[in-house]
Amino acid sequence: MNDLKTGLKKIGIHLLIILGVLFAILLIFFKIYLPGYTHHGESVSVPDLEGFDHEEARNYLNERGLVLEITPDSGFVAEAKPLEVLKQNPKPGAKVKQDRKIYVTLNAENAPLVRMPNLVNTPLKNAQEILQNFGLVRGDIVYVPDIGLNAVLEQKYRGREIKEGFEIPKGSQIDLVVGDGLGNQILEMPNIIGMDDVEAEFLILGSGLTMGNINYVETDTVPKGTVVKQLPPAGLDMKTGERVDVWVSELSEEINF
Repeated sequence: MNDLKTGLKKIGIHLLIILGVLFAILLIFFKIYLPGYTHHGESVSVPDLEGFDHEEARNYLNERGLVLEITPDSGFVAEAKPLEVLKQNPKPGAKVKQDRKIYVTLNAENAPLVRMPNLVNTPLKNAQEILQNFGLVRGDIVYVPDIGLNAVLEQKYRGREIKEGFEIPKGSQIDLVVGDGLGNQILEMPNIIGMDDVEAEFLILGSGLTMGNINYVETDTVPKGTVVKQLPPAGLDMKTGERVDVWVSELSEEINF
């Protein structure tokens, strides 16, 4: 009986020792080793990588204990350099643990191709919006004589006319040839002095010219509503759409005829 009690006592002591050692090991593991291994309580602020070359970004992150991971998708921005960082996740300023992967989207090495839209006979303002929607850039605007004011007459790429549907790199510059609204037709300025103002206006508009300012001058010798002066003068060479200013009589006192 005494031997049994002694044996149980020794087993109990051994179990207590084992439990104590196990507790000490767990305490060391969770309180000392694990926090040190996982950098418990330590965080790193994610830097802003936008505009970095991908190798520069990789080195920059490595210095801060972070890892660069390039996403399979890429974007394209004409103003950015090839393989430049466009987007990142997590965002700049986020707090992460060391060895965290930072995912980045790079600018494509080669611009994707887009089909050239048709801008001919389109107003200049609309043409600029269409180019922007297609990822193209409006280049030079060249005005030429044409009665269509700000209407696109030609679309050019690298100095050559480009047709609708032709594939060009996204971000390409497109030059536009646009009408100046005047045209290239030369005509002789008619003589409207002495005409009724309504008759003179019909003649001006019928000649392809534009009615300009109508000025009134007082006179007591010329019937009211008569053109007494015009600018430009009669006989001058004019272009379609040019303005004509007229001076019309206005009686200072009513005259009975």
